[in-house]
Amino acid sequence: MPVPDLFAEGLARGWKTHNGSRLEHDLTLEADVAIIGTGAGGGTTAEILSAAGFKVLLIEEGPLKTSSDFKMQEAEAYPSLYQEGIGRMSKDGAITILQGRAVGGTTLVNWTSSFRTPDPTLEHWAKEHGVKGHSSAEMAPWFEKMEQRLGVAPWALPPNANNDVIRAGCDKLGYPWKAIPRNVRGCWNLGYCGLGCPTNAKQSMLVTTIPATLAKGGELLYLARAERLLLDGDQVSGIECVGMDERCVAPNGRKIRVKAKHYVLAGGGINTPAILLRSKAPDPHQRAGKRTFLHLVNFSAAQFEQVINPFYGAPQSIYSDHFQWDDGSTGRMSYKLEVPPLHPALTATLLGRFGVDNALRMEQLPHTNMMLALLRDGFHPDSAEGTVELRGDGSPVLDYRMTDYTWDGVRRAFHTMADIQFAAGAKAVLPMHADADYVKTPKEVHALIDNLSLELYRTRLGSAHVMGGCAMGEDPQLAVADSLGRHHQLSNLSIHDGSLFPTSIGANPQLSVYGLTAQLATQLAERLGKA
Repeated sequence: MPVPDLFAEGLARGWKTHNGSRLEHDLTLEADVAIIGTGAGGGTTAEILSAAGFKVLLIEEGPLKTSSDFKMQEAEAYPSLYQEGIGRMSKDGAITILQGRAVGGTTLVNWTSSFRTPDPTLEHWAKEHGVKGHSSAEMAPWFEKMEQRLGVAPWALPPNANNDVIRAGCDKLGYPWKAIPRNVRGCWNLGYCGLGCPTNAKQSMLVTTIPATLAKGGELLYLARAERLLLDGDQVSGIECVGMDERCVAPNGRKIRVKAKHYVLAGGGINTPAILLRSKAPDPHQRAGKRTFLHLVNFSAAQFEQVINPFYGAPQSIYSDHFQWDDGSTGRMSYKLEVPPLHPALTATLLGRFGVDNALRMEQLPHTNMMLALLRDGFHPDSAEGTVELRGDGSPVLDYRMTDYTWDGVRRAFHTMADIQFAAGAKAVLPMHADADYVKTPKEVHALIDNLSLELYRTRLGSAHVMGGCAMGEDPQLAVADSLGRHHQLSNLSIHDGSLFPTSIGANPQLSVYGLTAQLATQLAERLGKA
């Protein structure tokens, strides 16, 4: 029996949407609140404001794709659902950055891992970055609210074999591990979460908050790029958008003008600062785009005798935080350990080499496990950090500068992951580095890792978590927005996304964005109601 397409059914009932690729002439749209971005921040904000009686307009650069479009094919999903057709990279091209770009944002393509912001992170923000009102006690009810809204619960089924490597290795070494909470209801355990959920089990914004907004009379504009905010003194007076072609590659010549009483930026840690920069928004202390963090990721592959089939089953279900806070929040670079799912196209890139070498590594895919380390950047002054800049055409790019402090974390993470993989029974381990090959003993792998020249391009680096760039805090000299998400210089502009984070958070960030923006949007609704 086919799964009903919830979004298609809503459209048939009269939900109001505008397809920027099919406009016959220019368009003006009006709303009480205009929100740029339809991911975790934009979707959550839209539902709360529309429930409070405000007319909301959601603006999305990417396409509208729904469950009947999701065919679990990498060749279809990557070009249509990811920023820059999954080609988004750091300015130097050394770090691959996976971010969603479609209605639902990254929530459409993430792997469902849902963690509350760690207490040490919230404490650090209050102490070091002048953030108020977001202690763990103050945030707990908002996390709980969004966990209930989105079906977040620890994954109850046994982990797939790829995740089970962490469990088995950690058990052997005496390291703690836990099941990952996932935002799913009635999950079929397919394992293709990164390509869009064909069963509507993943509680992304596409099937939760955006339908709720449209059912309340909200509107959705998609395939429309928000180019710039129009400014009038200390107010935003409108948004200038351009229609995109159907593939979301180039503007199609149509212009859309949006007018609202209040404006919310929710484009994420690269696109939100970019809009402020393109708009030449007041920024007296040059904070927009600064201190952008990535949870830089490095990888370790392992071959096993038994079949792993790392492309099937819930992609992330086991993690270990054993090394995450072992030197306090501001000590040496630390990391969270998880696995990525290994679908063929992505894996061929990750495993490296070319021709026969790559083919031989890929031949072993059914027997391959991979681990990743999420490096917790932004807590130490020597940590690598990024700056969002504009290219000549106004598109954003992240200049992420590596440091010796961060490379030290990369090397230690390589050692840790290899230890866990061998402890779990791996017959060979491969640190993901151009100069590495599979080696068969712990002694060999540690000698190999110690001798690797850790440098850009030779070390395989990636990220799926862009945070910061519009930090919140009470001091306008350090922050773009205050702790309520209000832009320090523009009175009717708020920021509701992960760009508010003053550092990375040390956990997959979607629930942090949900909880924070639920709190901020509720307070915004109260303020707008009194205005």
